[in-house]
Amino acid sequence: MNLEEFALKLEEKSRLKRVKKPISKKLQCSAIMHELDGNAVFFEEIKESDFRVFGNPFSSKELIGEYLGLSPEKLVSTMINALENPTEPLLAEKAQCQEVVEEKVDLDKLPILQYTQIDGGNYITSGVFIARDQEYGLNMAFHRCMQLDKTHFSVRVLERHTMEFMKRNGGELDVAVCVGCPPNVLLAAATSPTLGESELNIANSIEPFEVVKAKTVDVLVPSMAEFVLEGTLSMNSLEKEGPFLDLTGTFDFVREQPVLTVKKITHRKNAIWHALLPGGKEHRILMGMPREPTIFREASKEAKVLDVNITPGGCSWLHAVIKIDKKSNEEPKKVIEAAFKGHSSLKHAFVVDKDINILDPNDIEWAMSTRFQADKDLYTYPGKKGSSLDPSAKQPEKLTCKAGFDLTIPASADKKKFERVKYPKIELKKFLE
Repeated sequence: MNLEEFALKLEEKSRLKRVKKPISKKLQCSAIMHELDGNAVFFEEIKESDFRVFGNPFSSKELIGEYLGLSPEKLVSTMINALENPTEPLLAEKAQCQEVVEEKVDLDKLPILQYTQIDGGNYITSGVFIARDQEYGLNMAFHRCMQLDKTHFSVRVLERHTMEFMKRNGGELDVAVCVGCPPNVLLAAATSPTLGESELNIANSIEPFEVVKAKTVDVLVPSMAEFVLEGTLSMNSLEKEGPFLDLTGTFDFVREQPVLTVKKITHRKNAIWHALLPGGKEHRILMGMPREPTIFREASKEAKVLDVNITPGGCSWLHAVIKIDKKSNEEPKKVIEAAFKGHSSLKHAFVVDKDINILDPNDIEWAMSTRFQADKDLYTYPGKKGSSLDPSAKQPEKLTCKAGFDLTIPASADKKKFERVKYPKIELKKFLE
C-alpha cells in the first residue's frame, strides 16, 4: 500500500483532511499541519511544485496500526518480535519508486518544505538514508537534510552508524535517501540495532515488503517509497546546517555538517511527498516508539513487564512509563536501571502497577500522588550521559541527572488502601431515552 492508497483508505473512514486550495511549501503547509497535528492532512496543490504533499500520515499509534492492520496495543510486541527475528525482504526487479527516472536533478521541483521562520532553509524531514559498508552491510537511518541549492544538502549526521560508514570509506559514502516510506520502514529506521544488523530486515519482520536495487548506488531501497534521491554524502565537504526545530520543540543550533550531492532522482508516477512536522506528534512517535520494545526487553529481565510507553509529555524521548506486575519491593529500582540500559537517552523512568493506564498522564500523576514517597521511592543518578536533545543537560557532553520514580504499592502494604473504589456499570440508554 503506497501513500496514495493509504490516503484513500483513511478518507473512506473520514480520517483524512484534504486541502484543495493552492498552498505554499514555505510555512503555509507546516502551519496547517501544526493546527491539525495528530490528523492526516493531504495537500492537493503546492504552488511551487507539481507534486502533492501528505502531512502527518503516521502521527498517532492508531494511524500506524491502521496501515499495518494492528491494534495500537499490538505494536510493541510486533516490534519486539521484529528486533529478535529479522528477516530479509524479497528482491524485486521492478518497483514503483523507479517508475520515473528524472533526466536532470533539480531539487527546486520537489515540495521540500520550510517549516518555521527560523529554519536555515527548506528541509527534508522524513528522509530515510540507506548506505552500505563492505564489512557491515546495509544500514538505514533518519537524517534531516537542509537544501543548499538545486543539487546539494547539508545533512545532520550524529556520531553513529552513518558517520562510522563514512569514516571507514575515506570520508565519502554513496547513499539513497528514501521519502514516502511505509511505517514499517520508518519504525525500523528509528531503531538502533548493533552495527551490522540491517534495519531493512527488521522492517520486513514488522510487515513483509519488497526492495529493489537503486539505480546508481549499491544499496537496496523499499520498492514502495515515493521518492529516492541517490548521491554521495561527504564529510570532506562541510556546510552549515540549521537552525532547525528539534524533537523537544526547541531549536537545535547551527553546525558544520556533511554535504550530500544528489546525482539521481527516481519516483513513483504521481508521487506524493511525505512531510514530517518537526517537533510534532509524528516526529515524536517515530522517534520514541521504537525505544519502547528495547526498554521492554531489558526491563523484562528484572520483572514481569506488562507494557511500556514513551510519553508525549516527555518529548517522546526523555520519559518512559513501565507497567509491571510487581512481586517484590526490589523490582522497581531494577526495572528503572534496566530502562536506562534499554534507552540510553532516557532521563526519567516511572514504574507503575498493573492497574494504571500508562497512556493517561492523569492516571500516572494519580499514582505519584497516592503511592510515591520521595525519600524512599526516588532514585537519582547524577553525572550520567543523557541526550543531546535535552537543553537542560550539560552540552556538548550530554551530562544530566537521571531519575527513577517508583509509583507502585509497597509489596507488604494492604493494597485495598491504595486501590480506587469502582462504581457499578450501568446502561445509560435505559435511563436517558
